[in-house]
Amino acid sequence: MQNFKYYLVAFLAFMLWGFFSLALKPIAYVPSFDILFYRISFALILILLFTLVFRRKIFLSDLKHFKELSKKEQQKGFGLTVIGGVLLGINWFLFIYVVNQINIQSASFAYLICPIITTFLAYILLKEKLQKVQWFAILISLLGCVIYFFTNSNNLLFALIVATSYSLYLISQKKNSYFDKFNALVFQMLIIFILSLPYYITHGFTVPTEISFYVYVFIIATAFTLIPLYMNLFALKGASASTVGVMIYINPIIAFLIAIFYYKEQINTLQFVSYFLILLSVFIFNYQILTKLTKKLIN
Repeated sequence: MQNFKYYLVAFLAFMLWGFFSLALKPIAYVPSFDILFYRISFALILILLFTLVFRRKIFLSDLKHFKELSKKEQQKGFGLTVIGGVLLGINWFLFIYVVNQINIQSASFAYLICPIITTFLAYILLKEKLQKVQWFAILISLLGCVIYFFTNSNNLLFALIVATSYSLYLISQKKNSYFDKFNALVFQMLIIFILSLPYYITHGFTVPTEISFYVYVFIIATAFTLIPLYMNLFALKGASASTVGVMIYINPIIAFLIAIFYYKEQINTLQFVSYFLILLSVFIFNYQILTKLTKKLIN
């Protein structure tokens, strides 16, 4: 298959993200907001160096294109980028907090339902159309959430907040075609860093003395931020966005397995049923895409 390498890279990127908790859990003793600050700081330095060395022409081309836009378009592009940065920062903080202070299952559940929430919000906010089979999938996922609510309403609340924050980020960036996706993230990370500085200046932040902490943060900034992001963008060069998008489910499934088998998080029968219903809704929701992907891989 001609485009197999692109699908493989996408698969490996989402698989890599699934192991994120292995780098987060060991530094759970540090406040989540402080972990976010270190993650942003390390990742921002690395992504700026990467852009300077490997993507300088693309970055300068983007800036030139942006300067040529009308003032109204520039304001719109700037606004969408700032909104994206704020939403991404909120999502990253919530994810760190949920993984380290609640449980990995809740974070896993969040990203299982995230694409469905994104589609539903896009229907409301962007007036995108939904097929009958997609509405059916949404109803099944809603049933799964209701069952999960009766097992642990607090965990469901956190999962929904994490999922919704990322869904709103994705929807805001659907309209942001003013920058290359990678360059947009560079600006958004810079925005997160700038907006978080006043808090750290006034309240201070933890300065861990353990070398292991900085090793884990470096791993988070590279293996769980920069590398999978670039892999995802590379995959989109030869694979459709819809096909790559469906692979996002690899991430929460791996995270869920790590939660159960490595961290020994408990799961009861009702929670298992709710997860099954969510996975079923995911399969129904993406049935057409999965069918096309299977045919492509076979051929």
